[in-house]
Amino acid sequence: MTVTEVRGRAADDETAAARRRWPGWAAAAVWAAGIAAAFAVGWYLRRAGLATEDRLPPLHARPRARPLTWELLPAAAFAAAAVAALPVLAARLPWRALLAAAWAAAAVWAVALAAAGGWDALAGPLNAPTEYPAGLAQLRPDPLLWLETFTERLGGYTTHVRGHPPLPMLVLWALEAAGLGGTGWAAALVVAAGTSSVAAIAVTVRCAAGERAARTAVPFLVLAPAALWIATSMDAFFLAVGAWGTALLAVAARRAGAWGLAAAGAGGLLLGCLPYLSYGLLPLFAVPLAVLLLTRPRAGVLAALGAGLVVAPAVFTALGFWWPDGVRATLETYLVSRGSAQRSYAYFVVANLAVLCLLTGPVAAHALPRAAGVLRRAVRARAVPPEAAAAALAAAALIGVLALDASGVTRGEVERIWLPFSGWLLAAAALQRPPARGWLAAQAATALTVQALVLSPW
Repeated sequence: MTVTEVRGRAADDETAAARRRWPGWAAAAVWAAGIAAAFAVGWYLRRAGLATEDRLPPLHARPRARPLTWELLPAAAFAAAAVAALPVLAARLPWRALLAAAWAAAAVWAVALAAAGGWDALAGPLNAPTEYPAGLAQLRPDPLLWLETFTERLGGYTTHVRGHPPLPMLVLWALEAAGLGGTGWAAALVVAAGTSSVAAIAVTVRCAAGERAARTAVPFLVLAPAALWIATSMDAFFLAVGAWGTALLAVAARRAGAWGLAAAGAGGLLLGCLPYLSYGLLPLFAVPLAVLLLTRPRAGVLAALGAGLVVAPAVFTALGFWWPDGVRATLETYLVSRGSAQRSYAYFVVANLAVLCLLTGPVAAHALPRAAGVLRRAVRARAVPPEAAAAALAAAALIGVLALDASGVTRGEVERIWLPFSGWLLAAAALQRPPARGWLAAQAATALTVQALVLSPW
């Protein structure tokens, strides 16, 4: 082969690579433009008097009177170190050590971001009169009676208690009964549980798509902008329950014997709790369903999973809480309130997705075209290569988000509602070519920018 031919082939390869890259860059540009448009339209609607509940739509937040500067230096320093170190650690650490390191790094990232607004920002959100802890006084005298009469007395509870099934309150009551009362311990539980989802999602990706894909995704899971709302929103706890339930299911599908059956039962137990944590978590079942389709577990695992799934519904029903009645009562209080039901459906059905973009960062948008192409080829070939499995997990989460968004019950305040879905969308980051430090830096910069400019109640 002559020098001219070699140069020509290299030029052709470079051109082909550029053609493969441009859809991702285009998607990233749409990501930025969509977020900007959502805030611009929200500003116009508020100025016109058509969006009065939120001061910074589509976020349920307000602009900071003074943007944070030096206060963000510890978080920025950690982000810089993480961008440099995480790809190396993800490639070299033993698997179990990597999971522990990822969990720890995610916790530090979430706490560092929140602490930039003052240490009281960690437990402060849970001290609000609309939050769960404010309703504990009504539960303490007789938890069983409280649960039995939960639906009938719903109108007298705090905002977040009215909007959810009773399990979140029971979790906080159990924490208090264990001697860990107060919003400080509740915040610690939320942050520890929410950041542990990084390990859970990595485990699931490894079982479904292989260890290489999981190691590629880990740095992006750690530095996700969603960390802004993991500290401190109770929905981060919901994220952990769904993530670990799905991870245990994925592990059960890959393990034989009693341990596999035990993992399936435990995963079913956690997944069965999801509808009793939030009515809006039903669409999240798209993710464990995708795991079932990808891993095709044996019949014994499915039986154990089914046995675990029915535990929570059986217990709550036996104790007097009938889930359909809870849905009906919550919907009634939602419709008669002067709150989110009054927000514009036409605006928020689109703007909610812009908030999802903020939680997942630009890397999810960049990976979307490639993920779609991988899935399309997998369907045509009737085979699921590792990269297609990772893309399928992200696609399942996106389907769940779109279904919930289209329902119209999520009009605003979705920065916390999308938390249980957002981590799964970052499974698509497994399609990136490591170390991808530029995209990691973009993820961190997104979180730092939002924290600098926006004051959130969560």
